[in-house]
Amino acid sequence: MTDTVWSYRDTTWSTDRDLVGYDVEATDGSIGKIDEASTDASAKWLVVDTGFWIFGKKRLIPAGTVTGIDHEDRRVIVNMSKDAIKAAPDYDKADWDDDSRSRHADYYTPYSER
Repeated sequence: MTDTVWSYRDTTWSTDRDLVGYDVEATDGSIGKIDEASTDASAKWLVVDTGFWIFGKKRLIPAGTVTGIDHEDRRVIVNMSKDAIKAAPDYDKADWDDDSRSRHADYYTPYSER
């Protein structure tokens, strides 16, 4: 597991900013809105509410997949397609532990290295 999956490419993107409510844009279109954003220094991530698109499921997306943030338009851009996000591990806040974190890191690391 690499540390880059849990870190923004540009550390200023989330400094003193609340990203909750921002739209999330995949490489092929919108996937939902940010429902929660981590402020943990060792592991930054976003929880995206996908609404009806994935039957109301939420996806935890590590900060390393973010390729841009437009604060003016309240939009976060990720380096993944909708299908890649849909295929990602499910996120359940009640079951978030080291094993779950490792599964997410394993899945998302290739996207954080692009």
